[in-house]
Amino acid sequence: MTAPDATAVRALTRELLTAHPPARTARADFLRARFDAGLAWVHYPVGLGGLGAPRSLQAVVDTELQAADAPDNDPRRIGIGLGMAAPTLLAYGTEEVKKRFLRPLWAGEEVWCQLFSEPGAGSDLAALGTRAVRDGDTWVVNGQKVWTSSAHVARWAILIARTDPDVPKHRGITYFVCDMTDPGVEVRPLRQITGEAEFNEVFLTDVRIPDAHRLGEPGDGWRVAQTTLMNERVSIGGARIPREGGMIGPVARTWRERPELRTHDLHRRLLDLWVGSEVARLTGERLRQQLVAGQPGPEGSAMKLGFARLNQAISGLEVELLGEEGLLYGDWTMRRPDLVDFTGRDAGYRYLRSKGNSIEGGTTEVLLNIVAERVLGLPAEPRDDKDVAWKDLAR
Repeated sequence: MTAPDATAVRALTRELLTAHPPARTARADFLRARFDAGLAWVHYPVGLGGLGAPRSLQAVVDTELQAADAPDNDPRRIGIGLGMAAPTLLAYGTEEVKKRFLRPLWAGEEVWCQLFSEPGAGSDLAALGTRAVRDGDTWVVNGQKVWTSSAHVARWAILIARTDPDVPKHRGITYFVCDMTDPGVEVRPLRQITGEAEFNEVFLTDVRIPDAHRLGEPGDGWRVAQTTLMNERVSIGGARIPREGGMIGPVARTWRERPELRTHDLHRRLLDLWVGSEVARLTGERLRQQLVAGQPGPEGSAMKLGFARLNQAISGLEVELLGEEGLLYGDWTMRRPDLVDFTGRDAGYRYLRSKGNSIEGGTTEVLLNIVAERVLGLPAEPRDDKDVAWKDLAR
């Protein structure tokens, strides 16, 4: 069957709006109808929220729906599901898994989180020690995960665990979908420097996961996880934003509205960062266009690396620009927000929150290695654990 073109996609979008007028249709009903019409991800297969159309035609749908003031699925709240879980489910899930999870994921009915990092396996994720042991048609999981955004509101999690300790660390990992309502799952808040606890640590005690919720083959979890990680870095560093969107926006507004704060040196530095933000924005747009032709590659790591460095420099300049005001901090109340907000609240919050940008989604040091080896083709760093069984590694 021939994939629909822009005219056909536009017609389908208008049919959706006619059958489900946004002003008179409940938000949840409209989102489900949009998914069923194949207008959630047009490049996904028919029946799974898509039309099997080129990814570039998603802009046709989005433009029509935005003009009609149609509701979106609150992508910031469900970003982990949209940006990481969904591509991995599509690539490695069975038909039953894809049909069960993709619709409520996209419609925002079920929030997802990511159970990857551990206290002893952050930058070296492949060293993870959470164990999954097969017991008939289920896997019994025990271990601890950390830095888990949105675990306190999540219904499901993408999880990697060690299923074979007798092989080298990258080869003994398996990838699962974990039910966060299982009685063996305990979520504890991790209070951050901002005062909030958007992150959590998660303890897994005899959690039973059906084998039907395994993605990929046993022991092949590292390869499956690469799909998640590459998409994660694109979603963090390559998000679509308007000009002067993101961290540069508040600084530019302050500069225009508060001329008494200006100095020649701050002007020069702001211009450099404004140009850097625009370069990053346009590079992200080019990366998204490249995605039309295939899966994300290591370019996403470079974008995420630049995102962290730029955010930290901009937020530092903003605090300096504001002088004494920049030293104020609005609210250190302990709270557990429903979403991660890199640019919200005041300048002090942005300055502190941006410190985490060089850790989350891959540390700066790890990303530099990825760019060096996979983009620039430089020799890999020496490794003495390549052929050593995980159980024999020094810990």
